[in-house]
Amino acid sequence: MAALSIQERKRLRQIGHVLNPVVMIGSQGLTENVVEEANRALIDHELIKIKVVAEDREQRAALIEEIAQATGAQIVQTIGKIVLLYKKAPKQNPKLSNLVRHAHLAN
Repeated sequence: MAALSIQERKRLRQIGHVLNPVVMIGSQGLTENVVEEANRALIDHELIKIKVVAEDREQRAALIEEIAQATGAQIVQTIGKIVLLYKKAPKQNPKLSNLVRHAHLAN
């Protein structure tokens, strides 16, 4: 997957600003169910926020990298315990895609 340009990253951050986390990585770490739910959310919404509850910064960074690898998504932005992930959907659903639903925000 090609790296995101500065303009694409800026647009995705603008859209991501209004989103709430849809997946949470808790004390059990990155489980199969969490990866499955993140994949489902990425297919539906393309751009999602994930909250990582790990207290240790290094552990949190490792979990963020691990979820990005496991889902094949790109990390758009990380702020504290929240990560914004993007993965282009194979078939975009205009009713679910955050890129379509919030396109008016990225102007």
